[in-house]
Amino acid sequence: MTSTRFRDSARYWRTPLLPGADLLTAEYHDHAFTPHWHDAYTIPVIEAGAETYQYRGSRHVAEAGSVPVINPGEVHTGSRAIDEGWRYRVLYAPVDFLQQLANDIAGAEAPLPWFDADVIRDDDLARRLSHAHQLLEVNGDPLAAHAAMLDALSTLLVRYGRTRPDALQNAADDPRVNAMKTRLSDELAAPLTLAELADTVGLSPFHAARLFTRTTGLAPHAWRNQIRLQRTLAPLRAGVPVTDVAAASGFTDQSHFTRHFKRMFGVPPGRWQGN
Repeated sequence: MTSTRFRDSARYWRTPLLPGADLLTAEYHDHAFTPHWHDAYTIPVIEAGAETYQYRGSRHVAEAGSVPVINPGEVHTGSRAIDEGWRYRVLYAPVDFLQQLANDIAGAEAPLPWFDADVIRDDDLARRLSHAHQLLEVNGDPLAAHAAMLDALSTLLVRYGRTRPDALQNAADDPRVNAMKTRLSDELAAPLTLAELADTVGLSPFHAARLFTRTTGLAPHAWRNQIRLQRTLAPLRAGVPVTDVAAASGFTDQSHFTRHFKRMFGVPPGRWQGN
């Protein structure tokens, strides 16, 4: 049997049934995602081929029929695991939506849902997620699409939802790292040196950079670029011109913004905005 080589093709889209969410239908061969993170839960279904990615210090391979969930704020990469590449569907589910769904399932206030690093291999779950994604994409019967989405996501939570480990929570709550994140997030267009950042928490530049990178998985400058990129999504959705978004977000020019955006999302910002 002759294998099919996938091409780099991605379509981002949205649905009123899940406000604030982004959905992706894509296939990739040459594109490789650099280390990055999302504010939302990343819930992919691999439909063909295989993807490899670095996550929580290990290399994972997600083949067809698997569901490699990534928790919000956690750094990961992505590239082809086999010569053909991979094809998948992804739902970027807002944290507040999945939290409310977990509360509804529990009938009470539930802990923030968290997922293990291992690739989920569950054919039934993969079918539910893929089916819901397809119904949302064709924009047909909203009643059927909404029900399928809730069925798929509740199945994911019931079968694989966990509580965030204390070690991860404690690392995320380090007051020095939080102080540096705040400094990095304020006035994104303003220049900031590593020495100035280190002064925020009373550490040397070396120790500040090492602590920050060990805790977040990204160097301070790379983390700041991720914040910049995350904050471009809302104005892009609202139709703000790409040039204006780039300037307001602290990128030196539109080409600089486009280069970083494509590394994270697989498409240039103009095409992401136009989908």
